[in-house]
Amino acid sequence: MSDTESFIQGDIFAEPEGYFQAEPEAHFAEYVREQVPSASKSQKKEVRLRLVGSSPLWGHLLWNAGIYTANHLDKFPDLVKDRCVLELGAAGALPSVVAGMIGAKKCVVTDYPDADLLQNIQYNVDHEVFDGEALPSDGAGASERNVVVEGYIWGNDYAPLVSHLPCGTTKFDLVILSDLVFNHTEHLKLLQTTKDLLAQDGKALVVFSPHRPWLLNDDLQFFETAKDFALVPEKIEMVNWKPMFEEDEETSEIRSRVYAYYLTHA
Repeated sequence: MSDTESFIQGDIFAEPEGYFQAEPEAHFAEYVREQVPSASKSQKKEVRLRLVGSSPLWGHLLWNAGIYTANHLDKFPDLVKDRCVLELGAAGALPSVVAGMIGAKKCVVTDYPDADLLQNIQYNVDHEVFDGEALPSDGAGASERNVVVEGYIWGNDYAPLVSHLPCGTTKFDLVILSDLVFNHTEHLKLLQTTKDLLAQDGKALVVFSPHRPWLLNDDLQFFETAKDFALVPEKIEMVNWKPMFEEDEETSEIRSRVYAYYLTHA
């Protein structure tokens, strides 16, 4: 065999068949508002929420906590009607979409400044709150909308969030924390942000499910730690829904729980 002949057949730099796995595509989740308040700005009942194909930040699922929160806002529209609302860690942003439909004066919907996540939230705001009217590429007209999207890391400078509020306003009447307390290392930042941005007579709505049952006590510690920030926890209720994941049957009851609390200033 000559030096120019090869034992290897084909392209040695080609990836093996089946090696490349395409990123999952964005998908949609249907949500139906259980009750639409008579004073709601939009009477639309069905929400078609787009979710990213995959996300290390878990933005690719419509969580029970988000559904509960959206239901709660429609049930108690005075929480958001003509009020300033902030949602932290919004993922698909269902609660903020519903807040916009009810008629929040200004809703600032935030998540980690990941381009795919933020673009997806903007898509949902454009299509479900503003009926497909997308913002121009330069963002012109965003300030006139009652729902705006902002990338934000908990505990960072509040100026980008406050800049969206009406002149003379520096606080939010409602702060939404939907399925965030699982992130135990971030409790202090979440609570500091909530304390600093919550109006004196406002409420924070905290909703979560214990997806890791063995860490339920760590989840609940969030509300004990809140007291150190002069935030008073008030349990609204705990309900049982279908668990998000089909896993160990022994833990299904705990994982089915949806806890809801208010936090208010002491």
